Amino acid sequence: MFISEALAQTAGGASTDSLVSFLPLIAIVVVFYFMLFRPQQQKAKKHRELLAGIRRGDRIVTAGGIIGTVNKVLSDTELQVEIAEGVRVRLLRGTVTEILAKTEPAKDKTAKAAEAAEAEVEDKTN
Repeated sequence: MFISEALAQTAGGASTDSLVSFLPLIAIVVVFYFMLFRPQQQKAKKHRELLAGIRRGDRIVTAGGIIGTVNKVLSDTELQVEIAEGVRVRLLRGTVTEILAKTEPAKDKTAKAAEAAEAEVEDKTN
């Protein structure tokens, strides 16, 4: 008779004790997420955006420390880079660690035509 009452009391109390014992574990997981995982994800996202924005004429630094100028974007994964005068190498896009100097994006034909028309109007007014 006393045993069944004792088991009933521990069963109800065990649920709150187990919840309290998991709180430090949950806190550690949250701290790890905000201190380690989230910053790594943000850094990886910035690097992917950097790699996607590489254009012809950009000065880049590779993972090996080589500085060069992008001559041609061969594909989504390859670049042709000039590392010295007349020396061109093919690199994987993923090896680029930094862009030192960005070039202006190429203007499309409609923007060029609009600028030419504006310049012509200004010449006629002057």
